Amino acid sequence: MKQICVFCGSSLGFPSVYREAATELGKMLALKKIGLVYGGANVGIMKVLADTVLQSGGEVIGVMPQSLIDKEVAHQGLSKFHIVQSMAERKELMVQLSDAFIAFPGGFGTLDELSEILTFNQLRITDKPLGFLNISGYFDLLFDFIDHGVKEGFIRGEHQQNLIISTDCESILSKLVDFVPVSVTKWIEDIKVESEF
Repeated sequence: MKQICVFCGSSLGFPSVYREAATELGKMLALKKIGLVYGGANVGIMKVLADTVLQSGGEVIGVMPQSLIDKEVAHQGLSKFHIVQSMAERKELMVQLSDAFIAFPGGFGTLDELSEILTFNQLRITDKPLGFLNISGYFDLLFDFIDHGVKEGFIRGEHQQNLIISTDCESILSKLVDFVPVSVTKWIEDIKVESEF
């Protein structure tokens, strides 16, 4: 695994545990010689993570639309920096550049990015794994929503099984490396049958 994209916040979050986890993850990526792909910002958890990887001797690739660069939030010291024209193009390039994805606690942008990968994996547009680094139970309510979606018949159980969840940086990296996607070849036929009422 050469490069992992981390979706994370442009804010720091209030508890220090998020900054501490970002620092730990950054050091571990550099130690394992795994490049970081991220949104290119010099603020929030994004800055903590990128700076830690760089200070630890690792590679960091930023991807940012021109509209955000114009707001002066771009990191100026990255290994590589890609300028794109839209948020959609940003996500597309991040998918191309990365071998796997980690959802780190963040806000609406993080939710948007991880939702796209969940959908891509469901539709087999990509089989690149997505792991949730569930610091302090941050994603617990999202997992409750997914559980509810499975119970109500809107999310397939096999897609839920594709989720990688961990509270530990080293563990999540190991799980991403070992990931084998659950076979979902049958689910399209199943929903066709279910729709014949």
